[in-house]
Amino acid sequence: MTALGFACTGVRSAPYAAGPTLVFRLRITAPADTRVHALALQCQLRIEPVRRPYTDAEGERLADLFGGRERWATTLNPIQFATVPLLVPGFTGETEADLVVPCGYDLEVACARYFRALEDGEVPLLLLFSGTAFAGPGGFQVTPVPWDKEARVRMPVRVWREAVDQHFPGCGWLRLPEDVLDDLLAYRSGRALPSWEATVRALLATAAVGEGAR
Repeated sequence: MTALGFACTGVRSAPYAAGPTLVFRLRITAPADTRVHALALQCQLRIEPVRRPYTDAEGERLADLFGGRERWATTLNPIQFATVPLLVPGFTGETEADLVVPCGYDLEVACARYFRALEDGEVPLLLLFSGTAFAGPGGFQVTPVPWDKEARVRMPVRVWREAVDQHFPGCGWLRLPEDVLDDLLAYRSGRALPSWEATVRALLATAAVGEGAR
């Protein structure tokens, strides 16, 4: 079914989700004389870093993703954000639907590091759609949704921060191997440190003293 159209009209955080979640509001259009019984969609979201400017501070934080600014002409490539399914109920002409996208805070994942590096402004996103359309008219036909169906949206950085802060206010996450966690636990227990924050700060203070003694 080639006559489908997709647009994203807004993005919001989901306040009552079990984890950080974004909700993209989609407007889907079809020919007025065609009854769409259902759409089974696969929605891929990509960040398009080249489509926004960056402050000097943002550029420094993005160096591990893209290198120095002198390399950005070739390194600002799209970043995969998420791939999520969406089942759209039947409609004629036009409908709207919510695309629910969980978003993690694991800094080993490129999209989370990118989001965290930004101070303000908007994130340019490309939404790509594929899947199957169950439509009429005058019967029931099963046709693929063409791969060239897409929509662009500029998501405010504050919306991502709202989604994360609702669950992890003022916090970040690091994923570590089990043996490193065991060593950290032994270090914490041996010094009777009250929290993981205190443990990391003690290690940083020790490292700073070592650097100063050189």
